[in-house]
This record gives sequence, C-alpha cells and structure tokens, in this order.
Amino acid sequence: MSVPAGGAATRGTAGARSVEAPLQATAIDASPDQLAEVRFGADGLVVAVVQEVATREVLMVGYMDAEALHRTLSSGRTWFWSRSRRDYWCKGETSGDRQWVRSVSYDCDGDALLVEVVQEGRGACHTGERTCFHRSFGTS
Repeated sequence: MSVPAGGAATRGTAGARSVEAPLQATAIDASPDQLAEVRFGADGLVVAVVQEVATREVLMVGYMDAEALHRTLSSGRTWFWSRSRRDYWCKGETSGDRQWVRSVSYDCDGDALLVEVVQEGRGACHTGERTCFHRSFGTS
C-alpha cells in the first residue's frame, strides 16, 4: 500500500487541525521494545479505543491483532480485525468516512490502545452517527 508521508494536518496546543491542511496519512515509528509491550489476548486481539484528536470525543472501539496494529502504524489509517467477518478492514474504505491517525498510545498494562485520529466524513459509526456512543441509559 502506498501512503503519502508527512501529514500536513497538524496538532496544535488545543489538539485541533488547521482547516486548510489536507488530510494525509502519516506513519508512526514504534520501536520493537514498544511493540513488545502490547499484550494481545488469548484470541490474539487488543481493544483499540478511537478518539477524535480535536474534540477528545470517543468515536468507536475496534479490535486489532499484531498485523492490524502494524498496518495502522505504517499507513497512518486505522485498520482493524473484524471478529464477525474474520478479515481486516481499513476504516472508511467503503463509506469514505476515513480516520487519519495522529497518535497511538498503549495503557499501563499494555492491553488497550488509544488511537487519536482526525475523522473525515459523517463520522465513525456504521449507522451514520458521528460516534458509536450516541445512545445513553436512563432519561436525558
């Protein structure tokens, strides 16, 4: 997969990207030691929480195996392992609602990832909502 390098979308002190900046994929360098810190479950997967970099809004949760994490880091786009289809998918390839990765962090236990993105298009949810977390328990 050919990916343009050096994302022009920038992260300022407030975390917002410049309106004029085109969305581009930016590879993230991870050391072997950092990658070794990620603890995949018995099923070979780690949970990945996806958050909008500018608003800090949680957009979705997906699952990555080592290959999906590698694809995410090297391509600058979010890649996941679909547990139902048993296949890889790059967010937005079908819908056009792409996610442009700005950072990937792992938690203190290494068993969860936080993927900060610039969300392009309508949003992250397959239902057309901006976030998959658009429903709440109780009354509003």
